Amino acid sequence: MNEFRINLPQADLDDLTDRLARTRWPDELPGAGDDYGIPLARVRALADRWQKFDWRGHEAELNSYAQFVVEIFGDRVYFMHLRNSDPAALPLILTHGWPGSTVEFLDVVQRLAEHFHVVVPAIPGFGLSGPTTRRGWSQQRVAEAWAELMAMLGYSRYGAQGGDWGSGISRHLAAVAPGNVVGVHINYLPTVGLPDGLTPRDQARLARTTELAKNRHPHQLLFATGPQTPAYALNDSPAGLLAFWADKFDRWSDPATPVPDDRILADVAHHWFHRTAGSAARLVRESGVNVPVGCPAPLGVAVLPGDITQSIRPFAEQRYDVRHWTEFPRGGHFAALEVPDLFADDVITFFRTLTDG
Repeated sequence: MNEFRINLPQADLDDLTDRLARTRWPDELPGAGDDYGIPLARVRALADRWQKFDWRGHEAELNSYAQFVVEIFGDRVYFMHLRNSDPAALPLILTHGWPGSTVEFLDVVQRLAEHFHVVVPAIPGFGLSGPTTRRGWSQQRVAEAWAELMAMLGYSRYGAQGGDWGSGISRHLAAVAPGNVVGVHINYLPTVGLPDGLTPRDQARLARTTELAKNRHPHQLLFATGPQTPAYALNDSPAGLLAFWADKFDRWSDPATPVPDDRILADVAHHWFHRTAGSAARLVRESGVNVPVGCPAPLGVAVLPGDITQSIRPFAEQRYDVRHWTEFPRGGHFAALEVPDLFADDVITFFRTLTDG
């Protein structure tokens, strides 16, 4: 395990600026809006902002925290580690999703570190962990890697939190290390079942989740079958990567709580500079489709009204030991970026309930 500080070569920053300035922009139908995808004006505005983005300031933000890299199962894992002043505080591992990175948690780590020892790893193949070099990096293997990481840090009892991929990985972690994980908090949990006895609200949620399951997002189908193919374009064109990533941040967030543009740009930059668009896509293929994810640990669920799907409590309780359920008044798929205060409060409340009980 080695300490890490980020300090990219200036040549990398200059290359990005040059590539963005030479972007060959596509045409767009008049008045198309977002009917055909993310609008041209939106991407051009983000690209212009990216050329002026204070990357060195972002590096300073990252370098204000203890950062490390370690090899687990033959590949590199980057993580931030914020220790609480109380040695007896509960450790908490936070796992991001796609198209995210550790950037997802930058607005909450300090608040959470007032209550926990906080560990924030980048999924192998994502951002600062760099590309993976071997097959098999599924949700299951990432969870196994997290168990190894927490053991390396000397933590034998800890909590886990995640959304998107982080939700599945955190639940897998509880199954991989049932004697270590005291509880799992998630902010994304698709639930399905029979509609009998559901409230009208839950029936609407079931219809939405069923539709999502029948019509997977196009990028998921592409990543599940041939993730190498889009990697050529995404790894070569910063504007292409920006459009692909920003489209998801815009569409999956609550319009009332959009992800700040500078956080979108920082996240995209993590994948651009470390060339992980292709390796991040491989997680879909390696993890398979509709793989059941158990969770023997107590579960806390945060439901956000602007997310791509909302959990149905009776279905969740049939499968999991649900101890905590919160219906957020606002927020979407990227909870820690959209509503950081509500997110942190809910995580703290859930684990306090477990540890105080």
